[in-house]
Amino acid sequence: MEVRTISWQQTIPLRHSVLWPDQEPEFCHVDGDNDALHFGAFVGKKLVCVASVYLSSKKARLRKFATDMRYQNQGIGSMMLKHIIQHLQKTPAEYFWCDARESALGFYQRFGMLKCSERFYKVDVAYFRMEVAL
Repeated sequence: MEVRTISWQQTIPLRHSVLWPDQEPEFCHVDGDNDALHFGAFVGKKLVCVASVYLSSKKARLRKFATDMRYQNQGIGSMMLKHIIQHLQKTPAEYFWCDARESALGFYQRFGMLKCSERFYKVDVAYFRMEVAL
């Protein structure tokens, strides 16, 4: 498996199929995509995991982190998040945060991320804000 930077356009098919399959693909576009960092994990030539990071002042926000269902629970998402954190530690960012689906809290906690909000909802999906100091 290899993690490398990709274009935001390459992220859309996985964002759509994994995160919001019942919405239109345009629902998966994010303001700031043009200026964000986008990462892709490849198994051979197949893109199986995507994540986008939006830098603002001294904070980095993870958004639209999605792994192809056929490749979940194989450590690919963990390798992606580790790669992103290592990359961010070389930038001026001091904090890394995300809105984590409640079902993924344990995953983010393994990387030292802590809940820093009450539960909230996006399109009937429960989330918590999580963050970690870099």
